[in-house]
Amino acid sequence: MNHIALFEPRIHFNTGNIARTCAATNTVLHLIEPFGFEISDKHLKRAGLDYWDKVNIVYHKSLEAFMSSITDGSQLYLVSKFAEHVYSDVDYSDDGLDHYFLFGREDTGLPKAFMNEHRDECIRIPMNDEHVRSLNLSNCACMIVYEALRQQDFRGLELIHTYEKDKLK
Repeated sequence: MNHIALFEPRIHFNTGNIARTCAATNTVLHLIEPFGFEISDKHLKRAGLDYWDKVNIVYHKSLEAFMSSITDGSQLYLVSKFAEHVYSDVDYSDDGLDHYFLFGREDTGLPKAFMNEHRDECIRIPMNDEHVRSLNLSNCACMIVYEALRQQDFRGLELIHTYEKDKLK
């Protein structure tokens, strides 16, 4: 199973968009406190639309609490622009593992000491660092989870779906 974990998210729209991605991909969403918004925030709910009841959300009081929840047989990845390993070079295909993708705060990322402790688990999305400081968090989460799902042959997802008002039929 795939898991997206957000460390102290600040922006409700990002969290809502990531929740929608989690609902669409059967991905567990872990939210690590404190947040920069109220979970009941109407903007957060609007960004996630009516998908909140379709998302498996796990709340953690701290980074330490989140880390202690990760069981043996799991793999943790820290997503950071400072990483040396490209996310698409990692093998996520083992469906016997739980894959946890941990994203930092939008403004400060993950704590430096924590990242240094987990240097080998850090992965990066390539970008032109001369033009932008960072990529949008919800875009990054989507990119990473879909790469994992691609390698897992999109297990549990519909590759083709027929709609009542199908525009291609």
